[in-house]
Amino acid sequence: MTGPDEAYWRLRRTRAHQRFRAARDLLLRHRTDYDRAYEEFRWPRLPYFNWALEWFDVIAAGNDAPALVLPTNEESADEIGFADLAARSDAVACWLTHLGVRRGERVLVALGPRPQLWETILACLKTGAVVIPVNVTLGPADARDRVARGAVRHVVCESDLTRLFPPGPGLRTRIAVGAPPPGWHDYRDSLAVAGPYLPTEPTLADATAFCYFTSGTTSLPKLVAHTHVSYPVGHLSGMYWSGLMPGDRHLNVSAPGWAKHAWSSFFVPWNAEASIVVPPSGCPPTRLPRLMARHRVTTLCASPSTWRAMLPALDTGSPALREALSAGEPLDERVAAAVRAAWGVRVRDGYGQTETTGLVGTTPGLRPRPGWLGRPLPGYHIRLRGSDGGTAGQGEVCVDLTDDPVGVAPGCVPPGPATPGREYRTGDLAERSPDGWIRILGRRDDVFKSFGHRVSPYELEAVLRAHPEVADAAVVPRRLPDEETVAHAVVELARPARATAELERALVAYVAGRMPPEARVHSVSFSRGLPRTASGKVRRSDLRVPRAEPSPVERSDMPETTSRPPVPQSRDVTVLRGLMTPDGRDAVPWQEWIQPGRAGAEIHHVYRCDGPAGAATAFLVRFRPGAHGDLHEHLDYELMFVIDGELHNDNGDSYRPGDVIVEKPHSVHRVDSREGCTLLVVRQGPTRPVDQ
Repeated sequence: MTGPDEAYWRLRRTRAHQRFRAARDLLLRHRTDYDRAYEEFRWPRLPYFNWALEWFDVIAAGNDAPALVLPTNEESADEIGFADLAARSDAVACWLTHLGVRRGERVLVALGPRPQLWETILACLKTGAVVIPVNVTLGPADARDRVARGAVRHVVCESDLTRLFPPGPGLRTRIAVGAPPPGWHDYRDSLAVAGPYLPTEPTLADATAFCYFTSGTTSLPKLVAHTHVSYPVGHLSGMYWSGLMPGDRHLNVSAPGWAKHAWSSFFVPWNAEASIVVPPSGCPPTRLPRLMARHRVTTLCASPSTWRAMLPALDTGSPALREALSAGEPLDERVAAAVRAAWGVRVRDGYGQTETTGLVGTTPGLRPRPGWLGRPLPGYHIRLRGSDGGTAGQGEVCVDLTDDPVGVAPGCVPPGPATPGREYRTGDLAERSPDGWIRILGRRDDVFKSFGHRVSPYELEAVLRAHPEVADAAVVPRRLPDEETVAHAVVELARPARATAELERALVAYVAGRMPPEARVHSVSFSRGLPRTASGKVRRSDLRVPRAEPSPVERSDMPETTSRPPVPQSRDVTVLRGLMTPDGRDAVPWQEWIQPGRAGAEIHHVYRCDGPAGAATAFLVRFRPGAHGDLHEHLDYELMFVIDGELHNDNGDSYRPGDVIVEKPHSVHRVDSREGCTLLVVRQGPTRPVDQ
């Protein structure tokens, strides 16, 4: 750094930096010695701390190692060094300050995986503004909700999302990344600003730095606020679980806008001084093995749904992974075994929440146990609270707050001084082994009792996923006429065409042979795709459970039958004429197609036919120039007929009028049109969004 060094470093090279580094270095030293790390680690207590200034800028000084690696394809990548990113975020911080962004004001950030995302977050942290990251797939209602409940004053978003943020009385600054519409600032103007950024005062450690909306698996997403220490410093626990070291190249599969992205695509790798490898937007899981091998990825973190989606492509690349991590839901043993056989690395599970950092995990020094998450991470004391209020070997996961663990969101901490007995109740149920390992049984709202016995959906789902015909499964309670509850499995098949009554009975028998009688599945139904949140978690509240038969336990293995409606005796027909002409297409009553991940498209529904396995649909879709669809997986066949214009698939294919494209079950793709086009689409079943 040239120029007035003393002024620049006054609030960067601080005692807080030294304390943070000492705590971090202890965890690195004992990376494979869990017992010693857990015994010796203490949270650094910092009255003032600004991670972007006092950690990132310090490790970035004179550091040309890549902070970000952004592959443009499997062969090439753009790299941004730590020093360059520190300078760019300084310039953006100066520019935001000039535009009127002030300390404590809330900035909503809706950006995809591009350099401007990391620049903006670092800049906001430096200025003391509060960052509210959201996913770029949000719709109009979500945008209004986030702005209102988040008390948003400033917005930085992709240019194709600007329509979601009209002028409002509280919204003072709107910044577009990409071509800005009238009334918006152009992010490129920040390039003309020269740094460095010189803060005028230290940052209170307990000031709010981030606000995240939870994934909302069972209810409306709630807003969780984190401070300048609860996430930045708190994520030392996640760093220890991940096993990252300086110089690693870490790839995390998580879309921006979710707390997991802040975990593994921001704080954890940069706390370790590792590089973040960012997969291209829309990259399907099946392409990750080749991409990781080419770009020398050493550590990978992904959700169980991503690991399962990678299974068919494990042999397409041989990444030299030292660490493989799974988070979000328990990873089933079948997938972990396949990864180890193909790549020679054990997948380790970890657990935490938006309200916390990493709480429990299998760390590098622990040998993974199938079905078990691991042990409490350094800095956290975990107890299981039984239904009677006492601690037990099975109960709700609670974080002991006696020692004031740094990584818990302030809103989860009861007011008043730290006293024995204070705890944060996570809402997850678990059991603990005699030697301290913890296994999650499910959300408190998901675990249920059947004939007096507690049933864990996670355990039954893991058994079902081990069956060769099962791609995924979710277990939910099913009420019987006598008010008793039994376990019902909603199963997504690897081959949907095999959804038969015989297979239903076979799956019930399969589980019965591997679980005790009180924990068996009593009935099965098939689904073309399980409903999921945008972060990939199953939304159990959306699962439709079939009505129980009069004698459910005795007849639970009998197939569900759905009769077809009677064939009408009169003709009922819809005709759309002249679709090969511009006038005919303009006459179609189009409506805007608003869907997460999709932009610039209009739709007209031709028909929809609901069946026991999902809905078959036909529709016309018109893409405006530059429009694109979402990245999704087909759960059954899809036929597309190009009526006019040009359509592009993400595999590089292009299609012209008269072309017919058939996507087969489990095909993953995204389409776009540079000049615009019109399509007739016929889907035999639904699609499932793919986590990016």
